[in-house]
Amino acid sequence: MKKDIILSGVGGQGILSIATVIGQAALKDGLYMKQAEVHGMSQRGGDVQSNLRLSDQPIASDLIPKGKCDLIISLEPMEGLRYLPYLNAEGWLVTNDSPFINIPNYPNEADIMDEINKLPHKVVLNVDKVAKEIGTIRVANMVLLGATTPFLGIDYIKIQDSIRDIFARKGDAIVEMNLKALDAGKEIAEKLI
Repeated sequence: MKKDIILSGVGGQGILSIATVIGQAALKDGLYMKQAEVHGMSQRGGDVQSNLRLSDQPIASDLIPKGKCDLIISLEPMEGLRYLPYLNAEGWLVTNDSPFINIPNYPNEADIMDEINKLPHKVVLNVDKVAKEIGTIRVANMVLLGATTPFLGIDYIKIQDSIRDIFARKGDAIVEMNLKALDAGKEIAEKLI
């Protein structure tokens, strides 16, 4: 088993939390894991990108070569498109369809969606809307994480356990809301694929 994952979005959207949950779940599942430095996190609203490599064999490098990525997880549709050159022919893009318009020359939303819709393997969902229905926009990242679970190759229970571990200090209500968001995303993705 080997999964090369690029996580992308905008600073403040929760990319680091997704990476932490996946990384911890992979370790709980007995996998090797390497994560490249996250770029952009120092600027709220700036581009954030991270490489996450999982394998049942030791991993030599933490960087994913162009054309070798199995999965792009994107909390922002334009940021997902930015990393398409890294996606392999069988790779999947799982993205939020809601843009985070943080620059004056942000591309036309319809043009972005046209490019995404050309991809043969994609899951596109409005994680912001689902998160609001659950109770807070702050769990949008966990909705997106849930939508990626069919592609991760990690035991779902280990992902749930990692959320419990990581968010435990914030209280049971926060843990339960994040688990509910995870389940909602998973359910949506399973209907779309």
